[in-house]
Amino acid sequence: ARRLAGFEPSRGQVGVRSRPGVVQVGDRTVRVGAFPISIASSELDHMARSKDVQQRAKEIRAELGNPRKIMLGVDRLDYTKGIDVRLHAMHEMLQEGRVRAEDVAMIQIATPSRERVEHYKQMREGIEREVGRINGEFGRVGHPAVHYLHTSVDKRDLVAFYCAADVMVVTPVRDGMNLVCKEYVACRNDLGGALVLSEFAGASAELTSAYLVNPHNLDGVKEALLAALDIEQAEGRRRMRALRRQVLTHDVDRWARSFLEALGTTLTD
Repeated sequence: ARRLAGFEPSRGQVGVRSRPGVVQVGDRTVRVGAFPISIASSELDHMARSKDVQQRAKEIRAELGNPRKIMLGVDRLDYTKGIDVRLHAMHEMLQEGRVRAEDVAMIQIATPSRERVEHYKQMREGIEREVGRINGEFGRVGHPAVHYLHTSVDKRDLVAFYCAADVMVVTPVRDGMNLVCKEYVACRNDLGGALVLSEFAGASAELTSAYLVNPHNLDGVKEALLAALDIEQAEGRRRMRALRRQVLTHDVDRWARSFLEALGTTLTD
């Protein structure tokens, strides 16, 4: 890579000189850039429109007793994902009478992860205790307040869950990009649904029309969930339209092209 004219370096913690977009390593000038990864959004959009997925989404709602609203979490079972945050928020909202188990159902899909690691076993036990506590206090026979699935879900079923959910809850305390939130948006061609998204997920920089929350602020999470549950249709459609514009435009193909174009430009400099 070529040197840049007028380069005025500063020395960072790793002992190299840098400026935005450029790092000087000895005699080499290295370009750096951010290339937020995305998803095959058009494929998910197409799948969500299929009759069998739409029928399965209706069946999911019926199996839950056709509640007024459904909240959904889909995560790898990991301590960074903030599953406990949304369960605590749900518990307090039920305690305070701000939601009723008869009206609002919560689904938490937790994909098994690192099952042999003791810390993860303890985390799983803690999450399952909290689910049991909520259902013991607020559920009724045949109608738990929280539906907890510790299993993997195939792609078409997952898309059906996305289509059935009124509020997608993504509350990691620390994360990379987190593609679940983008998958949800890609599936909502009806412009329905709302997204509650942690500001500590990388996708929050792109999905600014979501309800952005600090997962360490439980009251803030609760307020965002309540706002998403009660969102007016026009406002919900406006937000989802903006989210879909971002996700469908900046798909995985565009991500790959942008990276390769930047690489090609650098190699020819």
